Amino acid sequence: MFTVKSQTNRTSERIASSCRARRSDEAGFTLLETAIALVLMSIVGLGVASVFVYASKYNVSAADRELSMAVAQQRLEQLRNVAFTDAALAATPTAGTATNVIRGGREYDITTTIVDSNVVNGLATTKRITIKVVPRNDSASWATSVQSVFGSVTLVTDRTSMTLGPNRAF
Repeated sequence: MFTVKSQTNRTSERIASSCRARRSDEAGFTLLETAIALVLMSIVGLGVASVFVYASKYNVSAADRELSMAVAQQRLEQLRNVAFTDAALAATPTAGTATNVIRGGREYDITTTIVDSNVVNGLATTKRITIKVVPRNDSASWATSVQSVFGSVTLVTDRTSMTLGPNRAF
């Protein structure tokens, strides 16, 4: 009987040691390791999301600048097609003349400033034309408060008269 009892003890000791050996050989993550990995992946994910938001805002402002440039060029072509002495090319106040236009479903504020320069015998021979176009976005105040960055365009050109100056008379 003594031998049966010792064999039973030995068997239970073998089973217990094999269970301990299996536990130490098991591969896996603890709850703490999983939580740390989740926090790190969340931080990386938020970083990627912020870059995505920045990129989408930058693309929108690039599209605004492109459309603003088209509106400014259209206004400039309108002024090029009138005679130099036409009332549309008369000198404007310092603040310019403001108009609104809708293109592509978007509203734009256009400020046109015309300054007479190079005046000879009381008549201007050159006019400096400045056209500033700002997209209007009623839902976002930043679009019109930071005009130099988000979508605004300023074109400056000089237009001359077709008459000869006093020093070029032949």
